[in-house]
Amino acid sequence: MPKKKNAKTSRNSKSDAVDKKTAIRPFYKGTSYKSKSPARLGNEKRFVHWVCSPDGDCEQLNEAKDFTEHMHWKIFRIMAEFIEGFEFLSKMHKEVTFFGSARTNPNAKAYKQAVQLGKLCAQAGYTVITGGGPGIMEAGNKGAFEAGGESVGLDIELPMEQRRNDFVTRAIGFHYFFTRKVMLSASAQAYVFFPGGFGTMDEALEMLTLVQTGKIPKAVPCIFVGKAHWQPFKKWVNDNLYKSGYINKEDLDLMQIVDTPEQAFKVIQKTSERDL
Repeated sequence: MPKKKNAKTSRNSKSDAVDKKTAIRPFYKGTSYKSKSPARLGNEKRFVHWVCSPDGDCEQLNEAKDFTEHMHWKIFRIMAEFIEGFEFLSKMHKEVTFFGSARTNPNAKAYKQAVQLGKLCAQAGYTVITGGGPGIMEAGNKGAFEAGGESVGLDIELPMEQRRNDFVTRAIGFHYFFTRKVMLSASAQAYVFFPGGFGTMDEALEMLTLVQTGKIPKAVPCIFVGKAHWQPFKKWVNDNLYKSGYINKEDLDLMQIVDTPEQAFKVIQKTSERDL
């Protein structure tokens, strides 16, 4: 006599069948999109690269252009530059960063002073870091190179010209100016500013602001070489910023103005190495 099926078992079997049926993953329908490119009639390519934004709009990627240059991919290039830059700097010790004009002539007083300060730093075991280009950057690297020390260039990649001077012994190139500027400031225990133009002023004011706000330790000095060039600027800061209440009186002391490489080096000798 055949065994009678248990009602509960029968129900479970039916339930299992339903579960197996519903467990099959349905075809995933993605976000609908609208092409921003006109329809191509005839001879169209079968495989076309598309880039889609979070709102579902997609557009064909210009195949003549590197996909990494598209706005949605630039963030990865920026991340890569930061990672490579910090990895590069992690191998350095006792860094001092030189800033100044790329247009400074080798016969200029400021150029010769930067060479001398680079030598003094290298002889004492400091790593001289510059933007790797001509002018004051070249002078600082030249001094360190001739003294047999570490001469580092963090240069910028430009399409039509070479920006790396001949006195750099270790270097890394950057596509973005802002990532390069972060690296120039990241681990230095002293910043030295020689006369320069808009770029030097931009770097000087950023370093002063970072020290003023405590993002960089106040023990890291901002040294300005050349009283004839920098004293008028400090007077303007005093007369127009401090007297108007835009900065505090102690902020004026963040600018340490000296007149010779030897005076700048004395300030550097009082500093301590920073960690990344």
